[in-house]
Amino acid sequence: MPTRLFFGNGAVRKLAKARLPEGCGLIITGGTSTTRLGYVDRVADVLRQAGHETAVYNKVQPNPTIEGVRECAALCRAAHISFIVGLGGGSSIDTAKAAAVMATNDGDWWDYVHGGTGGGKRIANAGLPVVAIPTTAGTGTEADPFTVITNGEEKIGGGGEKCFPAISVVDPDFMMTVPPHLTAYQGFDAFFHAAEGYIARTASPMSDMFALRAVELIGRSLATAVHDGGDREARAEVALANTLAGFVETLSSCTGEHAIEHALSAFHPALPHGAGLIMISRAYWSRFAEVSGERMAALARALGRTGATGAADFLAALSGLQKRCGVHQLRLSGYGVRPEDFGKIADNAAATMGGLFRADPRPLSREEIIGILADSYQ
Repeated sequence: MPTRLFFGNGAVRKLAKARLPEGCGLIITGGTSTTRLGYVDRVADVLRQAGHETAVYNKVQPNPTIEGVRECAALCRAAHISFIVGLGGGSSIDTAKAAAVMATNDGDWWDYVHGGTGGGKRIANAGLPVVAIPTTAGTGTEADPFTVITNGEEKIGGGGEKCFPAISVVDPDFMMTVPPHLTAYQGFDAFFHAAEGYIARTASPMSDMFALRAVELIGRSLATAVHDGGDREARAEVALANTLAGFVETLSSCTGEHAIEHALSAFHPALPHGAGLIMISRAYWSRFAEVSGERMAALARALGRTGATGAADFLAALSGLQKRCGVHQLRLSGYGVRPEDFGKIADNAAATMGGLFRADPRPLSREEIIGILADSYQ
């Protein structure tokens, strides 16, 4: 993981001494919260101390789009941008990664996407240097080489070794005001990055080490961060877990759970990614009880069930954590998902991110994927 990582409260100040190319930087962010809370100004001030002026693009959508990537890349070329700062949630950082590549390579980002209607090309040139500054603890994108971009009804992960951030600043001070429900959704996204990577066929002793530690930290501190967002220790532990889960994504892989959710939120952009994962999680994980019982028991022990011996212990621990975080009653029916669309969603998941299903502990049939959606409906 070649990214230079600064971690801890106040870590953003270290950007003043970080090595970045001379010239102007582009801060890519979304919505109004990063501006309203002063984060954009804080980052710009630190970079100004190091001699860098900055421009700002602040139109990133919660599910980042190919159109936003194109706008940012065009701005980079027109303004002769030297480096990019992704400031915000995964959507801002993923947009920054993709725009950085587009600014230095021919064609369109979708030319370099593998899956769906993507062109499947290899990225030829290194992108502009990216500084990732997450203001949420969920995606782990500060510690992996991937992006997730939506193009119409396709929401596909892409990237490669040229998409690692040059520098990542994980400053829990930037995460203190995330609302309780989003803290839960994002925390479970990080949790599933780690847990999926642990049961994935691509798991290794190195990814296992990071995965179990991330799960332990989330089990210990996520509910506290949800109910008391001002608890700095809990926020820091969830932030660390998120970054460790990003290591797991780099070293192992997500699994079919993420493929199914990406298809869901491609058709329903208002569905928060973490919420979708929570909704389908118990149905998804129950499908692997017979083949992954030992590994699921280890995850349960990391969640605090010291005597766990099988898959049932993990499913119980998972349900317990969701209940403590107040998200155990989420269902697909609450977000406009219709049963008659289950087949279309399953087909989209296989077509756009089918590679993740190959990381599952055993193959899932189309009927089983539809069954997972049905079990998660209401």
